[in-house]
Amino acid sequence: MSVLIVGGAGFIGSVLVEEMLPRDIDIIVIDKLSLGSADYINTNKVELHQVDINNINQVLEILKDRKIDEVWHLAANSDIPAGVENMDVDLDDTFMSTVSILKIMKKIHCKKLYFASSSAVYGFNKNRLYEDIGPLLPISNYGAMKLSSEALISASLESFLDKVCIYRFPNVVGTPATHGVILDFVNKLKRDPTKLEVLGNGTQQKTYLHVSELVDAMLFINDNTHNGMNYYNIGAMDDGVYVKQIAEETTKVVSPNAVINYQSNDRGWVGDVPRFYYTVDKLKNLGWSPKMSSLEAVQRAVNEIASQEGIK
Repeated sequence: MSVLIVGGAGFIGSVLVEEMLPRDIDIIVIDKLSLGSADYINTNKVELHQVDINNINQVLEILKDRKIDEVWHLAANSDIPAGVENMDVDLDDTFMSTVSILKIMKKIHCKKLYFASSSAVYGFNKNRLYEDIGPLLPISNYGAMKLSSEALISASLESFLDKVCIYRFPNVVGTPATHGVILDFVNKLKRDPTKLEVLGNGTQQKTYLHVSELVDAMLFINDNTHNGMNYYNIGAMDDGVYVKQIAEETTKVVSPNAVINYQSNDRGWVGDVPRFYYTVDKLKNLGWSPKMSSLEAVQRAVNEIASQEGIK
């Protein structure tokens, strides 16, 4: 079997590649390496092409005369504030990447697509977030383009795809860290060990999942679902942790004497969802549950990222 992983040299993609290697399949990675790195994957066992997925003709040339059995789509902009500042960022990297992938899949007659979506599609909703809740009203361009991608994939299932899995990610932590709150805190403390400036008042509350468990859940869903549309929230089975706790856990490891300074508002940036309550009952009923709580995932990730950045 041959699989194409778009964004496979990035944070989550590289961990997915590593977990798929023992499955004895041919893995082709397409990644423009804007945040990812060839160092994150074993290029002796994986075929890596540094290409923008939106360059459709170049990708088709790479895939010429090959049979691709399934595509994993993890390509997207990961900088939500950048997408708010410039709409083209999420239009090109988050939505048009989906358009390009679907065009490529139709051309090469590949009928299975596994898509990395996000809890950002829900927007700021104070209710428990079940998969079937509505209406979905994103508050960031990133969330809007993820939701648009879901809609286009759904339409493609009607016309030419056989199987779709949509994974709605929570906040994901771990290594290789390329972005995110913990990496941001670690780097701020490296620059100035005396203080940590936090965006927002620290009361933002979200669930966190370690990347190893996220990938495990993705593969479990893939292995235990059938043709048609399959969409799941993936996350911890708790109400999450506060940004204040993440700041405290990070300073504890990186610079114990640092003073933590907060702002007065409850959002870190435009498009930031200050809190959400994820429900993963559907995934639990399928047979998968995380082993780590949100706090345990954060604590493990703090140590991993500190080590990655040369602190421990």
